[in-house]
Amino acid sequence: MGDNRFTRPARHPYNTRSNRVRPIRTPGGKLAPKKLKKRTKGPRCSDCSIKLPGIKHLKKSAYQNLKKRERTVSRPYGGSCCGSCVRTRIVRAFLLEEQKAVKKVLAERQGKK
Repeated sequence: MGDNRFTRPARHPYNTRSNRVRPIRTPGGKLAPKKLKKRTKGPRCSDCSIKLPGIKHLKKSAYQNLKKRERTVSRPYGGSCCGSCVRTRIVRAFLLEEQKAVKKVLAERQGKK
């Protein structure tokens, strides 16, 4: 059985959140450290705060290097709201307009009498 020890990169030896390391076996048979990136929560819906499906979980600065189709979803409020919240917004707006139209019709009928 070979040696399973490896030295950490750089001069900071502690296993903190920003200094995570995973051992990787090299072709020569030695263990070398691989620095791991922090995982992000990813984008969330602005209304109900669930995770947005179809969008990668990256750091804010990494989104500028992606293509537009990887950053958003092709619908209104694509990168900021989930589909169900967009649907409720549209239905709510439609019902408000309908209500205004009904009030207008009732006011006209009252005016005729």
